[in-house]
Amino acid sequence: MILDLLTQSYDYELPKELIALHPAHPADSAKLLVYDRRSDTIIHTTFSNILKFIPKECAIFLNDTKVVKARIFGKKASGGLVELLLNKPLPNNNFLVMIRGKVKVGTKLFFENDLLATVTQLNSDGSRVVVFEQYNKILNFEELIKILELIGHVPLPPYIQRDDTTEDTRDYQSLFAAKAGAVAAPTASLHFTPELFELLKQEYETHTLTLHVGAGTFKPVDCDEILSHPMHSEQFHIPTNTLAILQSDKPILAIGTTVTRTIEYFNRTNIASGECDLFLHPHNKPQRVDHLLTNFHLPKSTLIMLVASFIGREKTLEIYKEAISKNYRFFSYGDTILIL
Repeated sequence: MILDLLTQSYDYELPKELIALHPAHPADSAKLLVYDRRSDTIIHTTFSNILKFIPKECAIFLNDTKVVKARIFGKKASGGLVELLLNKPLPNNNFLVMIRGKVKVGTKLFFENDLLATVTQLNSDGSRVVVFEQYNKILNFEELIKILELIGHVPLPPYIQRDDTTEDTRDYQSLFAAKAGAVAAPTASLHFTPELFELLKQEYETHTLTLHVGAGTFKPVDCDEILSHPMHSEQFHIPTNTLAILQSDKPILAIGTTVTRTIEYFNRTNIASGECDLFLHPHNKPQRVDHLLTNFHLPKSTLIMLVASFIGREKTLEIYKEAISKNYRFFSYGDTILIL
């Protein structure tokens, strides 16, 4: 249908009070909406009950990326304040960043711990390329991450309009985060408590892959037709010991949209490491992932379009409308939906 290709068709009205500014405590007390496509039925429950619904034969894949403290505040030589958000590393110790504050090529930005960033490129999409140095030494990614852990802030999404806290350092990170590189959390994973995660591993075959979630995940689709949207790319890696499962016919539950995109990219390209720029929507449906656990996403975003690739646009909007009527909490710190 032509409506499936129109960005406006993925819009919905969300009461502001349903935007979750803090996570549920304990994490598995969040609401869970279970949608079974075969019976076209919805069950409302809590995340603590999720193991009752996941098919026993499933292999479960999780994203083990680790969120870095990617937001830093500093000054220009003129004294003007700037805010920098690290997006991802580029070749030759360059970094793709977003900068709040007017800069030009050659502008130097000064941060705590003698961290210096020099702007080397301005991109048409608003992003910038910089080089970081400390004590006249150009920094690589691993060196930069160590400094950011000391001076940086948790990069909360733009719709969480508050300063980050020490609690966010814990809450905006999955239990199994291992490989530093994300500037946004794979939020479907945030609902596991240690006890529930141990039960999951005992009862199911679980695997991890890595996709470093970039700032592009929050980039709105601002063109009229979704196929005109320039999809962002994110670095990923799939361990060799999981490839046989992905190439089998074993049912897969993806914990989150990032896992889904990574598996589907591999299924289409047979590439297990690199940059993933796959855009899933009703005209580009999943081919390998059978089931999806995810949060409730922004209107007109590529993420709600990914959900629609599983269940269709109309059903997606119908479920979102019901979730709103039941006061589900939305976005990164919000509640979840399990699609079977």
